[in-house]
Amino acid sequence: MHVSTYCGWILIIVTISFASPTKPSTGCGYTACNLGDPTKLNVHIVSHTHDDVGWLKTIDQYYYGSRNNIQHAGVQYILDSVIRALDENADRRFIYVEIAFFWRWWNEQTDAMRNKVREFVNDGRLEFISGGWCMNDEAATHYNSIIDQHSLGAEFLRDQFGECGRPKIGWQVDPFGHSRDQGSLLAQMGFDGLFQGRVDYQDWQTRNRTKTMEMVWKTSTNLGNQSWLFTAILRDEYSPPDGLCFDDSCSDPPIMDDPRLHDYNVPERVQAFIQASRDQAAGYATNHIISPMGADFHYENANEWFKNLDKLIKYVNLEQANGSNVNTFYSTPSCYLYALNKAGRTWTTKTDDFFPYADRPHGFWTGYFTSRPALKLYERHSNNILQITRQLNAFSNSQLRDSIFVLSEAMGVVQHHDAVSGTEKQEVAFDYAQRLSVGIDNAIRVINKAFDKLLPKDTQPAPGPQFLCQVTNISECLPIQDQTRFTLTLWNPTVHPVLQHYRVPVTRSYTVRDPTGQPILSELIPVSNATKKIPGRTSTAGNQLIFRANLPALGFNTYLFEAKTTEENQEPKVKITQNAECILENQNIRVEIDAQGNLQHIVNLRKSVDVSFSSQGFYWYQGFAGNNSHPEFQASGAYVFRPLTQTAEPVSQTRTVTCIKALSVQIAVIIFNDWASQEISLYDEAQHVEVEWTIGPIPVNDNIGKEIIIRYDTDIQSQAKYYTDANGREVLERIRDYRPTWNYTILEPVSGNYYPINSRIWIKDQNRQFTVLTDRSEGGASLHDGSVEIMLHRRLLYDDDLGVSEALNESAFGEGLVVRGRHSLVVDASATSARIHRVSAQNMYMHPLAVYSLTQQTFANYSAAYRLTWSALTDVLPLNVHLLTLDQLGSKDYLIRVEHYFEMNEDDTYSHPVTIDLQSILKSIGTITNTVELTLGGNLPLAELQRLNWVTSDKESSHATDHKEPSLNDTSVRLTPMQIRTFQVTVA
Repeated sequence: MHVSTYCGWILIIVTISFASPTKPSTGCGYTACNLGDPTKLNVHIVSHTHDDVGWLKTIDQYYYGSRNNIQHAGVQYILDSVIRALDENADRRFIYVEIAFFWRWWNEQTDAMRNKVREFVNDGRLEFISGGWCMNDEAATHYNSIIDQHSLGAEFLRDQFGECGRPKIGWQVDPFGHSRDQGSLLAQMGFDGLFQGRVDYQDWQTRNRTKTMEMVWKTSTNLGNQSWLFTAILRDEYSPPDGLCFDDSCSDPPIMDDPRLHDYNVPERVQAFIQASRDQAAGYATNHIISPMGADFHYENANEWFKNLDKLIKYVNLEQANGSNVNTFYSTPSCYLYALNKAGRTWTTKTDDFFPYADRPHGFWTGYFTSRPALKLYERHSNNILQITRQLNAFSNSQLRDSIFVLSEAMGVVQHHDAVSGTEKQEVAFDYAQRLSVGIDNAIRVINKAFDKLLPKDTQPAPGPQFLCQVTNISECLPIQDQTRFTLTLWNPTVHPVLQHYRVPVTRSYTVRDPTGQPILSELIPVSNATKKIPGRTSTAGNQLIFRANLPALGFNTYLFEAKTTEENQEPKVKITQNAECILENQNIRVEIDAQGNLQHIVNLRKSVDVSFSSQGFYWYQGFAGNNSHPEFQASGAYVFRPLTQTAEPVSQTRTVTCIKALSVQIAVIIFNDWASQEISLYDEAQHVEVEWTIGPIPVNDNIGKEIIIRYDTDIQSQAKYYTDANGREVLERIRDYRPTWNYTILEPVSGNYYPINSRIWIKDQNRQFTVLTDRSEGGASLHDGSVEIMLHRRLLYDDDLGVSEALNESAFGEGLVVRGRHSLVVDASATSARIHRVSAQNMYMHPLAVYSLTQQTFANYSAAYRLTWSALTDVLPLNVHLLTLDQLGSKDYLIRVEHYFEMNEDDTYSHPVTIDLQSILKSIGTITNTVELTLGGNLPLAELQRLNWVTSDKESSHATDHKEPSLNDTSVRLTPMQIRTFQVTVA
């Protein structure tokens, strides 16, 4: 096993073998489960701790138990204590979830302790549930990162514990609402079931009344039975029954079982548990119920918990002699699930998701869909760098996976449901961002090593260092702004050629040469005043140099910039007008903006589709400033979105417009006030309109918290319907003021209709569709027919009393935080729009990476020494195929995920199955000599997967059409719509 160190931690690098490191045991898995007594009410006691990977304290502080004045929690002590308690009684069971913490603890243990823990795992006494690096958020996460964080944990567990360490059950007990694609991904990872803790209180009441707390969740409209996942909702989130908490942090009485004592309380404690069990059973369908015994950071003194549970189990079961029908025992979620599977009954089904989530009247947790928008974008940006770094490492054979691990681990942490969600304290948010920054620094070193191999010709020395400019979104790149010569290399991570107009902030004019040495069209566009005054911007660049890059698939182009002399400085003329009608038009689209800066029309010229706008711009809701004492006084905060009124106010009654016309781009710069502006851009040949928005510093000197939205009001007759994506994958239909699975009582007409938007939202009528693509996760709705609104930024002055005890009031450079982002607008015929928005959404989340380098060489000298263009592909791959993962595992071994990213019936051409050759992707690396298909998590050969079978109320079987992919005789892979296939390949 390869071992290296980072920041004082022992980093165990995973191996690529599927062999178990320990002797197989028959003590783990379903066959070792206690299924109880068929004549009794069987209560499965599940001992657990829920350990947030950062929230009120940082992950480091939680692990070590520091700063307990904020929250008493020390995960290292929890794990120490639990292992001792398990060693004392072989009947005891415990589950653990967050591998980010367990990995740290494991690296500190002796071999003797590790072997003891392996024994517990092999005997089923310690079980890993979910097995991801964290318990990820489900609203603000992208499917690429959900897969990665689960794979990171699963890989560690496979290599340390073998098959007995492989998670089979999802345990998403704390995320604030549940995504259908999260369930689909877990099913594709081979999970048999999923447990949830939080569902809408109205949904919970209906299910509890109708005994439908457990169901078969049909999580995909594309993948059929293989995506079905048995799903159970816990009784009370994930806490013990009232009055039966036996942790240091609880005040409930312990079980005092000496009858000679005055405080003897066994009868009272036993009857309390029996009554709680019977009350719970009234809402469930079988004679099995699950009773979670634990909560946030419980079991630091595991002896206290287990000693009382030992007594509780003993005395409850003794009551059977007196006629009690309650039978209780230590169990795990997987054993409880197995008991349900063996109950021989059918189950109701569900096809929608569990958004939005409200825990009480007026308490809709829809604000976190947008909270901390800068962190949400940084997470998405970091994932882009991570995937490209893996590709570069693979194609250059640099074998630096241990260096990439630092960013992988940081990304795993940030998927936590109090991280990318934006529901953490400000200090913790800074810590998450710092971890991503450190990870990116390590990735840059890998990127440099890769380009040191990919760029030089023959035996030429490596070029100068490559570097990122990560704030070009505010037109700043200090290292190049005054340089005479520099290079820009753009790496395209997709398997399709990409046309992109790229902007470089500069202080002078340059000649830009493409890889053939030809000067290409480049134009200077002035940086807007709204950009120049962004707090923290130190660049003196007054212009952006815009040029068009035609990038090869899965490869790079290098462009050389040479400063022009005065004589050469013949710039193409750019026409600028102020406060006059502004018509933006290219070969595909016309955008009409009037002299007052109002967007009036977007016309798809090729399809003759015209969408009219009655209004478009920025509005704000006043955040409710309640004291949280009762539901009607619920405040708007980091979690909850609760506007004071149902009407959003415009940020300004007037606006100014500057119209910029160049050959490669046409721009309308629209200023609403000194803290809200947008730039509407139309690039040459583009099929979508780009809206770059800038919000902040949001003023709060009037003591009013504000929630800023952008709204697009169109003439589309949308009939109360709108459509949002789930984690960047499948799309769900939303209907205003409606829930598919219960009779919904409307209490919050605005926030109750907000849903997470990970990549796109659209409305449509019979002939037209209007789509908005986002560059990060945001919350949005359609509150009126023809209208789409998306929340961009939030600055609030009150806490919503859900634990953070801190208002969501982000600041930077001594004032309110400024946030900038992008939307892409697509207008098309409703029957044909999928192609544009699917491809555009993929390109927004996996866009080319720009690295710069300083040079003094002329183009002739530079091109003689270095390659200026390169592609890993020689064959053109179909447009509906995406390379999701390319990760070098060892010198000859690679993990590769490919996906079909169109849904069924979306497009006449691209919604059909497609066949590709894996060899075409790896041709530059070597010849594939062995291929093993794995589950989505990459931790089990697909041929070895055996999932439990479930039968629905309409007699459908989850195994009826479930099938294994045929063994690969060659490297051809068939993909059906929305299918992801994962392979470990060996090359020669």
